[in-house]
Formats: sequence, C-alpha cells, structure tokens
Amino acid sequence: MAEDNEDFLDEELLDQNSIDNLDIDEENKGLYEHLNITVDKSQEPLRIDKFLLIFRQNSSRNKISQTCRAGNVIVNGVAVKQNYRVKPGDQVSVLLAHPPRENVIIPQNIPINIVYEDDDLIVVDKDPGMVVHPGFGNWDGTLVNALAYHFEQNGEKSDLDRVGLVHRIDKDTSGLLVIAKNEYALSFLAKQFFDRKTKRLYWAFVWGNVQDDEGTIRGHIGRHPKNRMQMHTYEDGSQGKHAVTHYKVLERFKYMTWVECKLETGRTHQIRAHFKHIGHTLFNDERYEGHTPLRGVNLPKYKQFIKNVFEILPRHALHAHTLGFIHPTTKKELYFESPMPKDMADAVKKWRNYLEN
Repeated sequence: MAEDNEDFLDEELLDQNSIDNLDIDEENKGLYEHLNITVDKSQEPLRIDKFLLIFRQNSSRNKISQTCRAGNVIVNGVAVKQNYRVKPGDQVSVLLAHPPRENVIIPQNIPINIVYEDDDLIVVDKDPGMVVHPGFGNWDGTLVNALAYHFEQNGEKSDLDRVGLVHRIDKDTSGLLVIAKNEYALSFLAKQFFDRKTKRLYWAFVWGNVQDDEGTIRGHIGRHPKNRMQMHTYEDGSQGKHAVTHYKVLERFKYMTWVECKLETGRTHQIRAHFKHIGHTLFNDERYEGHTPLRGVNLPKYKQFIKNVFEILPRHALHAHTLGFIHPTTKKELYFESPMPKDMADAVKKWRNYLEN
C-alpha cells in the first residue's frame, strides 16, 4: 500500500457555505467520483473516517473528516458524517469537485539522492517520510514528482505515461528503488522482480530478543480480518498469498534486535506482518502496535529511554539496504548498497550506550 503525506488539498473540498442548502442529488452534480467500494462482508463496524484511511492512506483522518463535513462522502446514496459506522455491504463513494488526477504528474524541485542513472533507468536512495507515488489527497511532494522535475531539467521525457516504477516501498521505509525510463526497461526489470532474481536485503529493528540467529518466517499474507489497515499472517494458508521471509540477526540490544531480511516473496507489508506474527513487531511501527515500549518492562529510566529513541527514530525502523539486478541493455549485473540512514544509526548508538551504562 502507498503511504501518506497527510493532507487532502484544500481545493478538493467544497465550500461549506455553498452546500448547506443543497440536497444530495443537487450537490452531486458536477462532482467526480474518486472512490467507489463495497464494504467487505467480514468488516466490523468502524467509523467512516478510519475506514477510508484503509483505502486512502495518502490522506489524514482530519482531512477525510473535512471531506465528510463537506458532504462528499456518500454511503448507500446518502451523505454521511465522519462518525458514521460502516457495515458489511455498504456502498461507499467519495465525490470531489475536480476530476481524478492520478495520471497527472506535476514536476517539482524536490531534492533526491540519485545513486545511479543512465538512458534506461535510475536508482534512488529514498529518504524516510517521502511518499513514492502521488495518490488521493497526496498529489505532490512525492518521489515521482521529484523525478519528473529531474527528467525535465535534463531535457529527458520518459516514453511512459507515468514514471516507470518497478517496485515501491512504504513512505516511512528508507532505501533503494530502481525506476525505469522506458517500456522495455520497465518490462525487463519487472520480470526480474516477478521471477525473484533481484538481490534485495532489508535492515529492520524489531522489538524483543529474537531467539534464533537465523530463521525463516512462512505464512500467507492477507488483509487483517478485524483491523483492515493491517496485513495479517495466515500460517495455515487459509487466506492471503504465499509469503516467505528469511532473516539473520546482526546485533542484539536486549529489548530490541537488529535483523537483516531477505524476501523470497514481495507482499504488501511483508516484513512488518511477518515479524508481528512471531511476536517481534518492528520498532516504532505505529500501524502494527510497535510504538509503545516492550511489555513487561516497567523501569522508569527504560521508559524514558524508549521515549528518547522514538524522538530520534520517529518512524518504523525499516531500510532497503541492498539492490541488485541485471541491466536491461548491457545485461551486466548492477549492485548497490545504501548505508544505514542517520535516524536508525543514531538509534543504534543510543542503544549501545544504554546497555553499556
């Protein structure tokens, strides 16, 4: 799933004064549908603003609430407020005053760390906090906007309608991405990812002391049956898609473990869901309940220490460390390594110092 830059754009909201006296049919004239979904039969009652975050993670709950107040969220043909609780079978749509802009890429002068570039592709070391691709409520400020500007400044124009994303990483995940510049490169690289022939390693900090120095986590990954914002591991394979994560412990910090992960498959939130499944949620991963101190440790100094580390590392601790693939034209292997980003490196230093003292 794409992740967020927090806000809807203000112009996407109708002026409240202009809609107070309009009925729903009149109000909908001239609006454009940006989302239309039928609520899953397994969905438990959930506020509509929280529910829409499942599908529109490029937004914030506050801005979704504003859209509800503007009368632009429709359930079963009726405008609803932000406290409406969705039920199985509800038909939900979001209507806005402008056409969908998902195919419009706005070039923006945003600094990005380019580690390699040629006529076929570009490799970027993405900072944490940057969304990869524009989406609902997040039409700019993304990596794709930055790349469009970069290409424009260099007199290049991709022959793709959209920048050729071969793969994606979450907003708060840092590290390496390869982007194709033409259709051939996109197809060639995409097949390597599909055939699992790329070389990718991730670094993660996970809660607790992982028992084995090396191991493999197996279990289908699908949407969580109750918390639809999470992915869930179905060990029995009853739901979801086949997923395998291999890991190796790099360093232990008593209450936290630094692990290296190799993905045999590439499912949404695979590392996050798999490690939560084995009881070692990613450090400071709010979506997967990893943003509170490890249970069972009540020392005041420890809790203050964790609070300080959260301030240093204000995101889930996951980094795309390596990327290797065969070049589409030269057929030679390219291999890249991204150093640990500053927030994670600072957290490691703080943990080491804490344990030494």
